[in-house]
Amino acid sequence: MVRKTGRRARAVDAPAPVDEGERLHHRVYVVRLEHPRHLDVPCYYVGMTGLSPEERLANHKAGIKGAGVVRRYGVELAYEWFDDIPPMTFADAALCEPTLADELRDRGFVVFGPTNRM
Repeated sequence: MVRKTGRRARAVDAPAPVDEGERLHHRVYVVRLEHPRHLDVPCYYVGMTGLSPEERLANHKAGIKGAGVVRRYGVELAYEWFDDIPPMTFADAALCEPTLADELRDRGFVVFGPTNRM
């Protein structure tokens, strides 16, 4: 179905064009934690962001929309767990974030962040 919208017609069900660079700017990231209750097992926080992982960690540490566990116990980004994951759409990052967190849990780590599990 086509509907007139001002100067030109476009399909009603067709999504509005989106700049490809804008669509693929979300990242998942992992922060290494030194949590006093989990000193015997590696501990991580998994998140997603439209910022660079470095900027996001700085915001966590500054308390800007940050997770308290990262502000208090975050040490550094754990690039080995996410650096090879490319930027993606928001929707893809929202799916990838809990999947990565669950993968780290399956490896025996303590993980703060979302899960796909019930």
